[in-house]
Amino acid sequence: MRLSRVAKATSALFATLALVLTGASAATAAERSLAATGYVALGDSYSAGVGAGSYDSASGSCKRSTKSYPALWAAANSPASFNFTACSGAKTGDVLGGQLAPLNSSTGLVSISIGGNDAGFADTMTTCALQGESACLTAVSKAIAYVDNTLPGQLDGVYSAISQKAPSAHVVVLGYPHFYKIGGSCVAGLSDKSRAAINGAADEINGVTAKRAANHGFAFADVNSTFSGHELCSGSAWLHSVTVPVDESYHPTATGQSSGYLPVFRSAA
Repeated sequence: MRLSRVAKATSALFATLALVLTGASAATAAERSLAATGYVALGDSYSAGVGAGSYDSASGSCKRSTKSYPALWAAANSPASFNFTACSGAKTGDVLGGQLAPLNSSTGLVSISIGGNDAGFADTMTTCALQGESACLTAVSKAIAYVDNTLPGQLDGVYSAISQKAPSAHVVVLGYPHFYKIGGSCVAGLSDKSRAAINGAADEINGVTAKRAANHGFAFADVNSTFSGHELCSGSAWLHSVTVPVDESYHPTATGQSSGYLPVFRSAA
């Protein structure tokens, strides 16, 4: 009986290891398959890598970083082609008007984060930083109304255009992280009520984006799982607070790109 139990336990252990290895092999095989096709990285500053440094001088004000999650994935997987058109400050209209040219029938992978600038992310954060709690809450409410009422149609326009130009592509839509740990280590600056409202706005845009992405058959990658414990006021932030230059404020650091965005993108790709 004792030997039988040992044999069964050993068999179960090997079965578990086989499943783990099979899963890892499947993930690697999926990446190899995608790498054999073209990869196009679209979107705004969160995809361009603003805040991560090491900007490609040829990208100018778009500030595309070699430490961004698209560049890191491409460096690790050597896709057949890599076109990086994400740009700082981009809105949905900018994607439609200036980022889609590399997409074609051989494009196998597309990544995109978009919508924050349409909803007035930068203006909202400026208001919150400079004008106090009441003005901040009003600005956040206005942004949420835009996300609920106007952004869905804009996202549909972008997603439909991607599907039309790259019908075979696997498309991964990435969300935005919470900015703040509520009740964290920050002793000055915004009130926790303002911080909670800003986090709530991130949840709202992520929820709307995830629904629109699913409607188009795209994958949605939620980065809050990896950024948890690394928000502002956490003591181990992967996001910049207010910076000089100001356009890097509230954007992921290089670690935020490599440890916050890249693992989630790899899992969804």
